[in-house]
Amino acid sequence: MIKQHQKKLNIINQLIDVIIFFLSYLFASFLRFGVGKGELSLTESWNGKYLLFALIYSLLIVFVFYLMNVYRPGRKRHLFEEIFEISWISLMGIILVSSGMYFIKASVFSRLTIGLFYLISTCLLSVKRCALKYFLHTYRKKGYNQKHIIVIGNGHLAKKYIHSVQMQKELGYVIDGYVSKIEKPELGKSLGSYEEIYSILENPNIDEVVVALEPHETYFMKSIIEATEKQGVKISIIPFYNDYIPAHPSVEEVGDCKLFNIRTIPLDYPMNAFLKRCLDIFASLFLILITSPIMLVAVIGIKVTGGKGPVIFKQERVGLNKKIFTMYKFRSMRVNDESNTAWSTNNDSRKTFFGSVLRKFSIDELPQFFNVLKGDMSIIGPRPEVPFYVNQFKEEIPKYMIRHQVRPGITGWAQVNGYRGDTSIEKRIEHDIWYIEHWSLFLDIKIVFMTIFGGLVNKETIGGGK
Repeated sequence: MIKQHQKKLNIINQLIDVIIFFLSYLFASFLRFGVGKGELSLTESWNGKYLLFALIYSLLIVFVFYLMNVYRPGRKRHLFEEIFEISWISLMGIILVSSGMYFIKASVFSRLTIGLFYLISTCLLSVKRCALKYFLHTYRKKGYNQKHIIVIGNGHLAKKYIHSVQMQKELGYVIDGYVSKIEKPELGKSLGSYEEIYSILENPNIDEVVVALEPHETYFMKSIIEATEKQGVKISIIPFYNDYIPAHPSVEEVGDCKLFNIRTIPLDYPMNAFLKRCLDIFASLFLILITSPIMLVAVIGIKVTGGKGPVIFKQERVGLNKKIFTMYKFRSMRVNDESNTAWSTNNDSRKTFFGSVLRKFSIDELPQFFNVLKGDMSIIGPRPEVPFYVNQFKEEIPKYMIRHQVRPGITGWAQVNGYRGDTSIEKRIEHDIWYIEHWSLFLDIKIVFMTIFGGLVNKETIGGGK
């Protein structure tokens, strides 16, 4: 039912957003002039001139949403991505309108009303998106609003895709069968061979074809694409080198040749890198300021209990673009000759008692805010390693060196998922690469909150070595 009336439902969705924006103005002005005290009365703020302006703005911002493709089908889109997109576009709209009113000296609304309007409308739109997402996921899990797909191929990629679809029923994808030369019952229903693809696609219920051919089968690609184009069926291709492609590859053209850059990441784009660096600078300055009393206590504690040795432990680590930098930590161990080669463990005999307390509550990491300020590190990113282990791991773990395409971080996706300290290095790298390929400001904010509410206290035991 949803598929048949998709256009009408999209229009209704947009009208609901217009109503949400308009009601947000009413509520914002009520809070400003009805509950609070302002230069206008509530009756004046709700007169024809102000209401007309609010209605026009509501229509215009939803039209901008439409132009920015906010209402595109979102089966595979993450909820956080949608909310961030809505918040960003709404903020830009508010800034443009406020700037316009300032330059033409038309003080139509108070700044507080505008601020409240943005917060209320963004919250209501986010709640609506969450509710809509939940409804559609539940609806699809019950077998409604399904998208019918056939898979072409029977190798490991076809099997991987079918398994992924079966594990994510909320997407509403149904595999009607597969096409291949050899039947494999474990893949489901066989619809025929490659030569029969044209007649197979005559079924009007097929919404999409997913091609997952093995390298020796690419000979059939031309006829498969021609058949889908003649029958007007959408086609998606899983290339046989799928396992080497990141989440967001870029495509360039040189003449008639399409070049896949398989190592382009979000932070390669200057604006993304600029935004992340600005946040790092402001966040590190703020965190240095508020944690300075804790750092002072740590300095005194290390001096009193740590014996001979410096308060700050300096160690060479490998950072962005494989450059060596000096990382700072509060010293939590006795001075030893293994600091650059021995892996620290939970019950490490080199730890002091006070040092184990610092490590337990991640206080030993606080000096790294100065590394962030210098530009050696970021607040969020893969944890940096010493050159000794980098040289070892790059030979043992595929894709290990990809993590040096971004600045290393104080905390990261691997750490908030439990992979820190003496844990699986393979899993840690897997999470680091996922973060690099899926980076967004919203993901960084999410990791910050996950760190605050679950990652500051780790599993290390408190107690000094003998």
